[in-house]
Amino acid sequence: APESLMQALEDLDYLAALDNDGNLSEFGIIMSEFPLDPQLSKSLLASCEFECVDEMLTIAAMVTAPSCFLHAPPGTEEIARSRWRRFSHPAGDHFTLINVFSAFRAATASPTHPGNREQWCCEYFLSCSALSVAEMIRAELVEIMKRIELPISEPDFGSEANLLSIKKALLSGYFMHIARDVDGSGNYLMLTHKQVAQLHPFSSYYTTRRIPEWVLFHEFSISEGNSIRVVSEISPHLFAELVPQYYFSNLPPSETKDILQEVINHLAPVSATEEEQK
Repeated sequence: APESLMQALEDLDYLAALDNDGNLSEFGIIMSEFPLDPQLSKSLLASCEFECVDEMLTIAAMVTAPSCFLHAPPGTEEIARSRWRRFSHPAGDHFTLINVFSAFRAATASPTHPGNREQWCCEYFLSCSALSVAEMIRAELVEIMKRIELPISEPDFGSEANLLSIKKALLSGYFMHIARDVDGSGNYLMLTHKQVAQLHPFSSYYTTRRIPEWVLFHEFSISEGNSIRVVSEISPHLFAELVPQYYFSNLPPSETKDILQEVINHLAPVSATEEEQK
């Protein structure tokens, strides 16, 4: 449809993938090297700047592959949740996916017998085929990074600095995918449209029963009960720091936008002071 085509072009513009004439910018050309959504390509390139490439490669592979979490057979949902809790990361689903992928690799690195992969996945209600696909996607992304000579930073998952860097890289691509819990009970209002969404049942927040106020999400699904999938908590300050002003100013008026505008206004004097000190 023409509207969705226009929306796609607008999104590419916000991601700095187009030049003033509407052609791919130099940055856009590099983004197009990756067989990924534009937002994900942008986040992966941003991870070079924030030095969290190893972790971002895993996230990119895991969100591009089919979901690794299996629908538990009736009556075993609680068992599945308790098994998944082992991988839950307090920073959110993107980080939980890194834990799942790392555990899958560790458990299957030295298989004692051929059925080890399937057996391990079965035990944790995870899809062995989805995780194998993620492994292949990740290897392909590493090859592309090497071919176009982009730096791959050393793994540093778990440190506070690394967690913050990952959030910055994610926000660089997904600043359009922000939602706020408007009533404290998990009803999320998305920044871009006036639609309310809930967390997907596979979210680690669903398992830990914690409802973060501000989140970045990978995708919104109407077919799965208006849910946001792969969700991680972010601070409005971090959003204010990284959002392109051109995008923010074009957002329709809303209470959420007003709250973020206040945060931006508070940050502005600090930035000005820093500039003066340079």
